[in-house]
Amino acid sequence: QVQLVESGGGLVQAGGSLRLSCAASGRTFSSTAMGWFRQAPGKEREFVAAINWSGASTYYADSVKGRFTTSRDNAKNTAYLQMNSLKPEDTAVYYCAAGWIYIATKRNEYPYWGQGTQVTVSS
Repeated sequence: QVQLVESGGGLVQAGGSLRLSCAASGRTFSSTAMGWFRQAPGKEREFVAAINWSGASTYYADSVKGRFTTSRDNAKNTAYLQMNSLKPEDTAVYYCAAGWIYIATKRNEYPYWGQGTQVTVSS
């Protein structure tokens, strides 16, 4: 069992930066892949980024590539999403998720989810 808690969301102006954190409980964090998803009002939850268990491999949605970076610190049981050059269209609730597939991009590939954190980007 893995429990996840996101933090770091907030209100930022366009062009600004935020860093989201995802703290995990459980002894299996270092063996899980982590993913980040987001859901804007009235839209489906969409994939943002993923990182494998060691942090050596990452994958990003085209919409955030070059602006967002995901990383992890297994000693701290924490994953991160650094978001730079934010745009109003990045406004959404951001979720972290944990699973067992090496690099997963689909919602149903992640059995464990956090509660989400709101990110609002003003123009």
